[in-house]
This record gives sequence, structure tokens and C-alpha cells, in this order.
Amino acid sequence: MQINAILSKVFLALLSIEAKKSVEKVILIISIISFIIHLILIYLVKYQLIDFITDTSLFKSPIAAIYTPFSFILIYEVYLLVYYIPKSVTTYVSKQYEIITLIVIRRIFKDLSNLELSQDWLNIKSDRQFTYDIILSVVIFYLIYLFKNNILILVNGKTMNRKVRFDSFIELKKSVAVFLVPALIIMAAYNLFKWSNSLFNQFPTSYMNFKNINNVFFEDFFTLLIVVDVLLLLISFFYSDSFQKVMRNSGFIISTILIRLSFSTEGIVNNLLILSSIIFGLLILLIHNQFEKQEAMDLEIK
Repeated sequence: MQINAILSKVFLALLSIEAKKSVEKVILIISIISFIIHLILIYLVKYQLIDFITDTSLFKSPIAAIYTPFSFILIYEVYLLVYYIPKSVTTYVSKQYEIITLIVIRRIFKDLSNLELSQDWLNIKSDRQFTYDIILSVVIFYLIYLFKNNILILVNGKTMNRKVRFDSFIELKKSVAVFLVPALIIMAAYNLFKWSNSLFNQFPTSYMNFKNINNVFFEDFFTLLIVVDVLLLLISFFYSDSFQKVMRNSGFIISTILIRLSFSTEGIVNNLLILSSIIFGLLILLIHNQFEKQEAMDLEIK
């Protein structure tokens, strides 16, 4: 009982509504400061006052400075994902989709500074990838709208009247969320330290793991999410053996795995994996909703 009381206090300190508002303000301040610092670094590089051993694509144009505050906004989205773990499975999954969408948008801001405007647009790799990302961001933005719209349909429908609240399972998910917060902080700090060190280290081999800066932190983050999702799925069997719930939660894990696999690829394959992940999750949710509505109708008939 004492452990539960401690976990409850920690949860309120880290993941309450008040804590969320505080984190939001801090992230906003850090984002503004980081944007200004990045702009200063860009002009210092431009006038050759400083230099970096690593790829300098982030320091070629003031447009690239948007990349840094966007990174902190993404960190806030990660915090929100953890925040929604105890509250709603579908909202939690939609946050995953929002994160990967913002990663694509952030990549677009980075690539804007490297565009080569010419008649051979689609023959230039960077310009071609930029085109793929622009199209992908619009498509998955709409898919997320459909996903969230179907969350609302489920909540506002008759199936909500039958929803069983498993208090003990919710408490367990709160505990998982509490342990995730320090784990993510440590992971983020470690990746930030390694990347920062690679910028100023005089040995090129030290930044081999950061050739794709877009993957920093998030590759490890989605790996951790897969482990957490599988753990929660297995524990959920103690509370429900509903076929559609098992299929929904299993499908969402597959969706997360597809997102994780996208970090191991580049180009059109990366885009297709992200797109297929969200389409798969949306289809799973749609089918799940049909099962729920049919069961509600069957109960009414009885």
C-alpha cells in the first residue's frame, strides 16, 4: 500500500494536468531559446568564426534553425504520449502517429536548406526525398484526422455505455507511465550528449552513429515503446479476453513496429513504412469499432 501511495504522488508530480501545463511552458521557453541559439550558430558558421567536423546541413540556412525548436516540440509530444498511456489506448496510439508526422515535418525543414531548384528536380536525390515527404505529410495528416474521428465515434456511440473501467489495470498503466518518464529523460540526455559531442569531436569516426540526425533518440524511443506495448498487451489478458480488444491492441503493436522499422530505411521505403503503419492502425480501429457496435446491437436485441 505504501508503494502505491508513493507511485500516486510521483504520478501527480510528473503526469497530472498541472504538471503537463508546467512542462508545456518550459518546453516553449526552451524552444524559443534554442531557435535563437541555432540562428546565432548559423551566422557564426557563415562568417567562419566556428566550424563543425560533422555534416553542416543544419547550419547552411536560417530556415534550418526551425529544426531545433521542432525537436523540443517533439520531446513534448513524447511526454504527452506517456501522459495518455493510462487514459486511452487509441489516444496513446494517435500520439505515436503525431510524433512520426512531426518527425517528417522536421525533416522537411532540414531539407529545405539543401534544395537544388533545377529542371532535373526528380533526378536529384535530396529534392526527390523532399517531394516524397511533402506528399507523405499531407496524406498522413488526413489519416490521423480519420483515426481521431473514429475514436470520437466510438466514445460517443452506444458502446461507451458498456465500457468496463478496469481500475487496477489503469493503476498499473499509471505505474508504467511513471517509470517511463525518467527512462525517457535519461535516454534523451544520453543521445543529446553523444550528438553534441560528435559536433565538436575532432575524430570523424565518433559521429558515425549520427549520420541520420532525424533518428537521434526516436529510434531508441520507438524500440522502448514496442517493449512497453507488448508488456501491456500481455497484462491486459488478466482483465479481458475480448477478441476485438486483443486484435486491436496487437494491431497497434504491429503499427508501432512498422514505425520503428522506418528509422532503419531511407527514401521512398521510409515513407511507405510510415504510411503503411498509419493505414494499418486505422483499418484495425475501424474493424474494432464495427465489432463493438455489433455487440452493442446484439445486447439491445437480447
